[in-house]
Amino acid sequence: MNVLKTQNRNFSFSLYGQECCLKYRDTFLNVTRQSLTCRGGRTAEASRQLDSNPELLKAFGDTYSEDDSEHRLLKENRQRMKTVLYDDDRFEPSISEPQPEASCSYATAQRRGCPVFVMLPLDTVWVVERDTKKVSILKKERSLEIALHTLKQAGVEGVMVDVWWGLVERAGPNTYDFSAYESLFRKVARAGLKVQAVMSFHAAGGNVGDTCKIPLPKWILEIGETDPDIYYTDKSGHRNRECLSLGCDEIPLFWGRTPVDMYSDFIEAFSKTFQHLFGAVLTEITVGLGPAGELRYPAYPEGDGRWRFPGVGEFQCYDKYILADLKRTAEAVGRPEWGLSGPHDAGHYNSSSWETGFFVSQGGSWSTPYGHFFLSWYSGLLSKHAERILTRASNILNRAGRPRMCKAQKEGADGHVMYEFEPACKLGIKLAGVHWWFKSRGHAAENTAGYYNTRDRDGYEPIMSLLARLDGRLSFTCVEMRDCEHPPEGRCSPQALLKHIIESAESYGVPLAGENALQRYDDYAFDRIADSAFGRSARAGRLEQVTFLRMGDLMFDNWDAFSRFLKRMRNQL
Repeated sequence: MNVLKTQNRNFSFSLYGQECCLKYRDTFLNVTRQSLTCRGGRTAEASRQLDSNPELLKAFGDTYSEDDSEHRLLKENRQRMKTVLYDDDRFEPSISEPQPEASCSYATAQRRGCPVFVMLPLDTVWVVERDTKKVSILKKERSLEIALHTLKQAGVEGVMVDVWWGLVERAGPNTYDFSAYESLFRKVARAGLKVQAVMSFHAAGGNVGDTCKIPLPKWILEIGETDPDIYYTDKSGHRNRECLSLGCDEIPLFWGRTPVDMYSDFIEAFSKTFQHLFGAVLTEITVGLGPAGELRYPAYPEGDGRWRFPGVGEFQCYDKYILADLKRTAEAVGRPEWGLSGPHDAGHYNSSSWETGFFVSQGGSWSTPYGHFFLSWYSGLLSKHAERILTRASNILNRAGRPRMCKAQKEGADGHVMYEFEPACKLGIKLAGVHWWFKSRGHAAENTAGYYNTRDRDGYEPIMSLLARLDGRLSFTCVEMRDCEHPPEGRCSPQALLKHIIESAESYGVPLAGENALQRYDDYAFDRIADSAFGRSARAGRLEQVTFLRMGDLMFDNWDAFSRFLKRMRNQL
């Protein structure tokens, strides 16, 4: 097979087949020449020539050829939108140094509005086979570019994107491919948007709303074949292959590395590749700490049918590494019988709280000395897991040479001004909004997820304390939900849970962002999100940012409603 290639740093085309090369040679060279003026992206003229030659476009193997599936709104915007030309050979936007902001009152927050980020599709970056090699690409690249400009024009502040471990480090340990993300971030920057990058150390496909399957790296799965205890395990012995168990956090099972080593190496490689964008484009690195990228145990696995809302879920403490820790901890307190297993009376995934001996409100085992021991140990493992990984991540972002920005300034008695600096790219985590059984005394679902929260105990305090110490930000789900939308038998209260999180975050000075758990476009959901950001109560109006789930056809089908919501968040309605 004859191959005609032209390459220039980040840019690469291939045209396969001798007949095609000869037939489209002049156009190919012309398009290539124009495309190379922006190295990595196309000029408007280059795109028009490709559009006018479908066979050429197909020969290029370009993901732009999926026009038939493009949403009508994006097609309309394409006609009106002008493409700005950039020389993006190592696109390096200037980083301005923002002045520190004082905390704002309700009235001030209303004037400024609340920035809205939009989650990109899970499969924005994909891996395909070309020339017998697997390469990462941007899916529907041209539609994505128009969509980003459409979001910007509507008033969106930025986008959130998953940086998948299973895609980036697919080739082997310490071998990273960020090429598609480099292209993505250039497009986001050109659209004038910011990026919140999620280090997704979990697999996609098993959670609500997942539209694709992205497994963990193959070389990780191969180790799991010989040692399945690297995965979370329930009392029935079912292995959850969505993410690695925190029980092996510090055990070098992976080609001489521990999971914490692998996560920190990944974050280091990402930071080294993209630090030139820190602050100006990349504003936050959100570190995935469990299933769905959230800090929790996979206690309610809906994707495989084991769990259905509003079941209490199950404790995930039955892999050999976690059980060994339980045994050591029980022996250390002089109660070795407590270290043999998890609670025997905690029910199953779909039990109701009152059906279990452990979680029943009156006289449940959760309120006994054994219950306190077990729940303290179980939630404590989760907190230590977060501390190990986030401490490494914080050190990486604070490393000498990383971009920094002014956090605060103080004037001394002698007139000298002292400045305090912080990383230009913030550290963040996600916390799950486990709101079912919140109205019960034992808070069953939160406890199986790893949050030792009850009517008499703040289970989120250790997490807030850690984030305050590391100057991290918390993103919390279910900000769109109302209590009245859920069945009374589930004792749900997303509103009370959000209020509790706001209070806890505020007491530790932790910046709080909100996410919607479900993709909704009704006025009730928008009212609830806006109230969370701008509410008039003493503890409302504390959301620094809202991230909306998710960009796609459903969003563009409801574009008028979403546009009104964005105006409302900018205080233009």
